[in-house]
Amino acid sequence: QVQLVESGGGLVQPGGSLRLSCAASENIFSFYDMGWYRQAPGKQREVVAGLTTDGTTSYADSVKGRFTISRDNTANTVWLQMNSLKPEDTAVYYCHAVRYDIRKYDYWGQGTQVTVSS
Repeated sequence: QVQLVESGGGLVQPGGSLRLSCAASENIFSFYDMGWYRQAPGKQREVVAGLTTDGTTSYADSVKGRFTISRDNTANTVWLQMNSLKPEDTAVYYCHAVRYDIRKYDYWGQGTQVTVSS
């Protein structure tokens, strides 16, 4: 099984920046589409950013221009760079991996809390 471990969450002021990391247990990027999701209290989990095996990125409208998803193949790590943070970005952020050709194989990280507040 693929294991994903997020880190980098914390408290940041509005307008600040934060970088989340998702460390995978193995080199998976040739076979797995990656994504970042978030879930705020009382709300459904929503996709924030996606990164396919061929390097295509996608973003939720709410974060376009502020967030960037990327990967470090050597470190088996996916990053989410978050800039110009807003209070509404406050949520638990989850890393997700799904095998591009066999979609039943999907995995979630444990989540990391991001709080944007003065």
